[in-house]
Amino acid sequence: MGFENLLLQSENGILTITINRADKLNALNVKTIDELEAAISDFYDDDQLKAAIITGAGIKAFVAGADISEFSNVEATQARKFAERGQEVFADIENCHKPIIAAINGFALGGGCELAMACHIRVASENAKFGQPEVNLGIIPGYGGTQRMTQLIGKGKAFELMMTADMVDAQQALNIGLVNHVVPAEQLIAKSKEILGKIIGKAPIAIAQLISCINAVGTGVNGYQIEANAFANCCRTEDFKEGASAFVEKRKANFQGK
Repeated sequence: MGFENLLLQSENGILTITINRADKLNALNVKTIDELEAAISDFYDDDQLKAAIITGAGIKAFVAGADISEFSNVEATQARKFAERGQEVFADIENCHKPIIAAINGFALGGGCELAMACHIRVASENAKFGQPEVNLGIIPGYGGTQRMTQLIGKGKAFELMMTADMVDAQQALNIGLVNHVVPAEQLIAKSKEILGKIIGKAPIAIAQLISCINAVGTGVNGYQIEANAFANCCRTEDFKEGASAFVEKRKANFQGK
C-alpha cells in the first residue's frame, strides 16, 4: 500500500522504513502512527522480509517528537487514548519476531526517543541527540518511555534524564547504554544493514524466541520458565537439526525457519 508519511524500500530481505516528514523534523502525528502500524503489520506477514530498519528523512532528525499541535488541547480521556495508541504501535515493534534496528540520524526526542527504544537495537549517527523533554510541557512520556528508558539505562539515570529534560549526545547515549553503536552519519544505514546481515543468517525461529525471552525481562513474569519453554521449542525445529549437523560437519548452516 502507498503511504503519505513513510517511504519503504527493501533490499536483500531488509526493509527500510523512513519517516518522511523532514519539514516537521519527522514529528509523529496520528497519520504517521497509523501508517507505521500498517507498515509493521505488513512486515510481520511478509516472509520475504527478514529484518527492518526504521530511520528518519533528512539529516536533522530521526523523529523530533510527537506532533504537539494534535494533542495540545485534548482532555484527559482523549489523552489516555492518544498514549495507548502510541504504546500499542510501539509494542508491535518491540514484540516483532523479526529484528528491527533504529538508525538514528539527528534528534530523537520525546516520541522519537520512545520509538528508538522500542526497536531491538539502536545505531546512532555522531550528530544524534536524545531526550525526553516532556516535563518542559507539563507532561510526561506517554509512548512507553518511562518503562523502556528505565530498563535500558537504569532507574537512577532514567530519573535524571526525564526529570531534568536534559539532552544527551550520541557518545553519552552510548556510554549509558541507550544505543548500541555510534558511527559517522554516512555509515549509519550501512552499519545497520551489516548488523542485520549477521542476524538474518541465523536460525529465524531461534531469533524470534530470543526476542520473546529478552522482552520478558522486567515484566513480572517468570522469564526463566519462558526461556526453558523457548529452548524446548527450538530443539523441536529442523533448524536445530541443521545447525547441529553443520557444527559437526564444520560447514555453514543453511537455516530454513522450520
